[in-house]
Amino acid sequence: MTAPSTFGLSSEARNLHWLLTNLVEEVPGILSVAVVSSDGLLLLSSDPGRNEAARQASEGRPTGPRGSAADLATVVSGIGSLTVGAARLLEFGGVKHTMVAMDEGSLFVMSISDGSLLGVHGSADCDMSVVAYHMALFVGRAGHVLTPELRSELRKSLETETTGSAR
Repeated sequence: MTAPSTFGLSSEARNLHWLLTNLVEEVPGILSVAVVSSDGLLLLSSDPGRNEAARQASEGRPTGPRGSAADLATVVSGIGSLTVGAARLLEFGGVKHTMVAMDEGSLFVMSISDGSLLGVHGSADCDMSVVAYHMALFVGRAGHVLTPELRSELRKSLETETTGSAR
């Protein structure tokens, strides 16, 4: 997780951290994960160091966004916005999920609630159906707890961590 500790967080925030950690650690091929608010702000993300073994297995190939977790959040937010606009233009209803298969990896974006998004960057050899299934489980478990109060708490937690590490 981006926050090294969940000390001081509410039980809902700790549970959300736990759910995200389990998603990353239990599903083969997941390289990084970001939960993004409807306004494009990063709320929660996986720690790039957690999946070092998976990254070493794909040695010599691109492993994902080059910078911070905010890079994945930016991509997820942009794809989410683009697909929502396309769905409105085509009058097909709301967007449930988006999958992008690339030569060296996959990107998955799934709606959580109130415009929040779950974004997953997977390795080229990940099983897309398994990743999508586990994302749907995460969304089902996390969607009802991702209240405005919890989103605010998660943002503050990330801001506190960022300002604390900048010192």
